[in-house]
Amino acid sequence: MLSQRTIEIVKATVPVLEQNGEALTRHFYSRMFSRNPEVAPLFNPTNQAAGTQQKALAAAICAYAANIDNLEVLGGAVELIAQKHASLRILPEHYPIVGTNLLGSIQEVLGEGATEEVLAAWEEAYGFLADILIARERQIYTEHAGAVNGWEGFKPFRIRRKIVESEVIASFYLEPVPGGGVPHFKPGQYLTVRVPHPRNGTTLRNYSLSNAPGENCFRISVKREPQGFVSNYLHGLSEGAEVEIGPPCGEFVLNPDEYHDRPLMLISAGVGITPLLSMLLSTLRTQPKREVYFIHGALNGRTHAFRDLVRGLSREHRQLKVHYRYNEATAEDRAKGWHDSEGLIDAELLESLAPTRNADYYFCGPRPFMIAIYHNLMKWGIPASQVHFEFFGPRQELEPAAA
Repeated sequence: MLSQRTIEIVKATVPVLEQNGEALTRHFYSRMFSRNPEVAPLFNPTNQAAGTQQKALAAAICAYAANIDNLEVLGGAVELIAQKHASLRILPEHYPIVGTNLLGSIQEVLGEGATEEVLAAWEEAYGFLADILIARERQIYTEHAGAVNGWEGFKPFRIRRKIVESEVIASFYLEPVPGGGVPHFKPGQYLTVRVPHPRNGTTLRNYSLSNAPGENCFRISVKREPQGFVSNYLHGLSEGAEVEIGPPCGEFVLNPDEYHDRPLMLISAGVGITPLLSMLLSTLRTQPKREVYFIHGALNGRTHAFRDLVRGLSREHRQLKVHYRYNEATAEDRAKGWHDSEGLIDAELLESLAPTRNADYYFCGPRPFMIAIYHNLMKWGIPASQVHFEFFGPRQELEPAAA
């Protein structure tokens, strides 16, 4: 356990960290990549360039410092970090590298404010958190290795099928090399894809699984981003090509064995449809009587993936209600009846579709969409236990943005 004096000192640093957090984390990453370039492939260069990784780390450091005397409130954040670390194959030997560069950055950025007592307290606090994460990550690695058809690290998978789902999204059906089955996963989890990189040797990206657990292959559905190195690499591959894959990870999951009388609201926009499609397919199979609302927003029919698949499921399953909303609908969309309404997904739409606000909400999509949905659910007073989301960015951005 942390000493009381360490807790007091770390909590006292919260104001200065809030003021200098991003400067500190920018300096930290620059320092670490120059002194320990071997860890660079573990980080997304796009997120580094955009500054989102620096913001996320700054927010995490402040949250840890502010709650260091009540770490139970950070349980969800710890699991999120542990799952992300496991997906990237973070090992115990990486933690001293981070710790050394973090403490060095605190000293170099805060200057006279980083007294010996402050540095000693943060060294103890970092070591305490590192031990928690290392222990949880060890459990995850053990689970991966012990699962039926499971493995640790990265292994080659072959692209069995490649299906174009829209103008920007393609699905890849992946089977292990040389053969065999794939482990069970939880609906909503993601895979990590490792591909060659001209500067870093390799680079990693997470892609949500879009098929249901229990099939004999994995399916990921990837949006081709204009400046996305890995997405463009994958879209350039043909059937039969091989890629390296890490085991399924992630804490944004639907438990198919946990049934509630409440309706299930699956709300997505853009490529955010992928984890929710996995949840939908699993729910229809394991909870055939549960009322499900699948609400998806897209620019138009050209960018809308899985349109016919989900619509067909609604005809087969009376308990499934589907609504598509386009915010840049074309004349073709209107003529062919591909969507149900136009505009952005908002509170009025959600209320018009569901018979009650008391539901379980799962949502995923672009940042403005996420903020709008989160804001509305908080305004409605939906309990946190019924609100689940996958936010690609610092989660703390949701709170001030909603406020």
